[in-house]
Amino acid sequence: MTPPLVSGARERAEELSGDPSLVKGPLKGYHHETYVLALPGRAGAVKVREPRAEILWFDRRCFGSEEKLLTALQPHLSRVPHIVDVGGVALQGFIEGRTLGEQRRPGRRVSDATFGQIVDVFREMVPVRPDMLSVERRCQDRDRAEDGDSDGFLERLIVFVEEQVYEKNHRTFAGLFHALGISEESFTLLRKHVLGLQQRPFCLLHADLHRENFVVDPRERLWVIDWELAMLGDPLYDLATHLYLMRYPADQESRMAREWCRVVEGIRPGLSAGWEEDLPMILDFKRAQSVFTDVIRLALSLREEWGFNWMAVPVVAGRLQRILTAAARPLGLTQVPSRSQIMAALVRWHGEREASPADPPMPTAPDVY
Repeated sequence: MTPPLVSGARERAEELSGDPSLVKGPLKGYHHETYVLALPGRAGAVKVREPRAEILWFDRRCFGSEEKLLTALQPHLSRVPHIVDVGGVALQGFIEGRTLGEQRRPGRRVSDATFGQIVDVFREMVPVRPDMLSVERRCQDRDRAEDGDSDGFLERLIVFVEEQVYEKNHRTFAGLFHALGISEESFTLLRKHVLGLQQRPFCLLHADLHRENFVVDPRERLWVIDWELAMLGDPLYDLATHLYLMRYPADQESRMAREWCRVVEGIRPGLSAGWEEDLPMILDFKRAQSVFTDVIRLALSLREEWGFNWMAVPVVAGRLQRILTAAARPLGLTQVPSRSQIMAALVRWHGEREASPADPPMPTAPDVY
């Protein structure tokens, strides 16, 4: 019998540890295959990980190296993984604990102690200005808005979704997008909907502050992991993304917005300028962005190794209908397809894919946040 293949990440972890028994994993994760290894003679553990080759990336990445970014952030932030040099390789320290997602699923209330620590995360991030980080950035100058240009910042995010999500995958998903009422005009309507943001000074953004990226250690201290989507930009975008992904109960969402404004204004006046008018518009952008990414991910989730998952079609159709309903206003959807219409569109898309064997195979996609 042929022995199972050992992944590159696993081989690297075993090589660095010198003892395969010291390596644990792979850990649960979407974008990366991750292993944890104990270091002989050192306290704590570190993570070894590699990007998964078979998954889709639908998020803009600004910095060339997460480890180099974390190294630069050590003087500014107290709740991030430390960096350990192992044989000349920079590795992230592993935070022992449980994620908020393990403790409280999206939509559930977080404790006051945890809530206060999340506010403190923002308190530490907003003083970090673009000129304070001399870290290699992978995005080109033309992809960066001028400091304070909140409209330009959001426009570049819209361009990324339009070019890297919609247009890049249009050949495979054109029929499905059309059946759901999505077209090139959707971006024109979205731009009109979100135009007119007030100017706010730029600062460091995590850009992915959801429950699985908060770890609570045994001492109840909150840590923030997975900084690979971090960027420099409009601080209100970070709050909007956080609220959208956390799905707080309504009273906690309102409280977080108020606390965020109080904290950031106390540090840098003007950081929350126009938040009452602009926050709903940025949240609408997040809802619209979700349509383009989740149509693809959820459609692909139906394609199992053994074939098309017919039993999951009603569930996926229900999720897509809720996503489309939430984004109907910013995308200008006058009518959202019914669940049965979405089911028919998914089945039709599957049939089109089966009839087009010349198309390259698409990677599968697990559930989304």
